[in-house]
Amino acid sequence: MSNITYYTAEGLQKLKDELHRLKTQGRKEIANAIAEARDKGDLSENAEYDAAKDAQGHLEAEIAQLENLVANGRVIDQSKLDTDRVGILSRVKIKAPNGTVMEYQLVAAKEADLKKNKISVDSPIGKGLIGKRVGDKADIVTPRGKMIFEVLDVGL
Repeated sequence: MSNITYYTAEGLQKLKDELHRLKTQGRKEIANAIAEARDKGDLSENAEYDAAKDAQGHLEAEIAQLENLVANGRVIDQSKLDTDRVGILSRVKIKAPNGTVMEYQLVAAKEADLKKNKISVDSPIGKGLIGKRVGDKADIVTPRGKMIFEVLDVGL
């Protein structure tokens, strides 16, 4: 079963670049580590060889996961997005109960970066804001408990 995930063009390209890096440079580094460990003698008691093989397994699992994300990733056509409601790629300005105004862009989980004010549509705040319009209030359960945020602005 595939799960289509929507990304910005930049976000999907970053996934593709990381996948390429792991398939080329990552596999080469692991192959070198295995070869070095193999050269050290008896493989049945070679901890370095076991560690290198474990690292290879982790790398291949990560590659498989990224291949799945890229295969099921779609770039969002911003021209078809509804700017009246909060959705993926929306830039939304909200007011917290204490009066603090925050602005976030809702993105796919792999693109989330709080330092850049990008939050996942799958996060509690993201889920609570989806579908809201300017003036709507969103009841969101956060680690600090239930909070009510007011949507001040929605755009791209």
